[in-house]
Amino acid sequence: MKSAMPLHVLILLCCASPAWAADADEGRSWLAGDHHVHSEWSVDWDESTSPPTPIRGGDSPYTRSRNARQAVAHGLRWMVHTDHGGPGHSRVTRDHAWPALQQARRDVPALIQFNGMEFDVPGGEHASLIIAPGPDEHDQLVGLERDYSRRDPLQRGTREDGRLMLNALAHMRTMTPQPLVFINHPSRSAEGVGEWGDVEPAELRQWHDAAPQVLVGMEGAPGHQAAPQHRGLYRNTDAPTFGGFDQMTARVGGVWDAMLASGRRFWITATSDSHENVRDGGRDFDPGQYSKTYVWARPEAGDVLDGLRDGRIFAVTGDLIDAMQLTVRPDGDASRSAQLGETLSVPAGTALRVELKLRQPERANFNGDRPALDHVDLIIGSAGTDGAPHMQVKRLDAHQWQRDGQWLSMQWSLPAMPKGGFVRVRGSNTPEAAPSADPAGEDPWKDLWFYSNPVFVRIEG
Repeated sequence: MKSAMPLHVLILLCCASPAWAADADEGRSWLAGDHHVHSEWSVDWDESTSPPTPIRGGDSPYTRSRNARQAVAHGLRWMVHTDHGGPGHSRVTRDHAWPALQQARRDVPALIQFNGMEFDVPGGEHASLIIAPGPDEHDQLVGLERDYSRRDPLQRGTREDGRLMLNALAHMRTMTPQPLVFINHPSRSAEGVGEWGDVEPAELRQWHDAAPQVLVGMEGAPGHQAAPQHRGLYRNTDAPTFGGFDQMTARVGGVWDAMLASGRRFWITATSDSHENVRDGGRDFDPGQYSKTYVWARPEAGDVLDGLRDGRIFAVTGDLIDAMQLTVRPDGDASRSAQLGETLSVPAGTALRVELKLRQPERANFNGDRPALDHVDLIIGSAGTDGAPHMQVKRLDAHQWQRDGQWLSMQWSLPAMPKGGFVRVRGSNTPEAAPSADPAGEDPWKDLWFYSNPVFVRIEG
């Protein structure tokens, strides 16, 4: 911490304005949200007509106002409406989804609501496209869907060229303010562990390099976690989720770690992908009911977007935790530090101190449980000489951390990083040393995890 205040004083302060915050953090707190939510404007299509006729409520029975109310009921402060497209769906976005968003904002003013869509990626699969609120947000979304979405043309198969995605990102890069893009369920079409489908690691790198302030991450934990057979609807038995998280995220030294080790600022989230709730016969949880993406931000749309863009994020399932502070500083030097999404620059040979504080919720989660944290992993990564990331995992169990009320405190000392790298943390209510493959029919409430985004370390000179 930047002060020598007792822990109990710091805990009291952090609930309003954190003691560790610099002036830029004034008024910020952890705001839970969801960037992947469907409504009745995720339509089906009557293809007996020309052009095809949209069928309202075809893929979700819920209004946008209903989704917004459910989000607030489950503790969310922000949400993105992301209906998916089809032949001529940009007209549905223009004429129906937009007025429904305006109505939802009037009906549920306590929730920050973003205009967006589940973008059909040319040459890929799906992504959450998030538009910044403002006078142009309607036209910006309609134009992007009309001009670039893979499924919007009436003639199928005309936008399968991945170069169009690069054109779309180039256009988004010129927009003011810039939108955000997160790749959805990246390994859902994979055929095995490391056997990729519609989304390949090389594509992620290419897309991020094309617009690093626009395409900033991916779903670490996909939605559809209530699916009765396979979590996330990851239907290929040889390519499941692991603890509810995509293999690109869950496997230490995998795709996400390789991107981080190469220096890319690429973040992960957790979403509901809500279409129809399991209690209504569907396979989904409501927004915030099971998965949450927490952003360190002020309760205003612009700062939430900045937090998503800059990596001030952690992802969690089952309300295992609801606040986090991950700090990296030179060992013995309290004057400099970096936190989630930030970079600490140090001279070569500098040893590091990592400090982590976690808060467990006071209330039961939406399954009526109060899950106990079993262990926390500190994950340390750096670029290896062979091109693969060099990884270490340091585990702490409950007897190795300090508790003060709902807060848990732990720390690690690390030797100097010769070439720099990153640190991140994850934790679980299970004793698994690493998340195991999710079997068919697993109860998702018994297998909960949180993942932080990284703090980077750069060696000066």
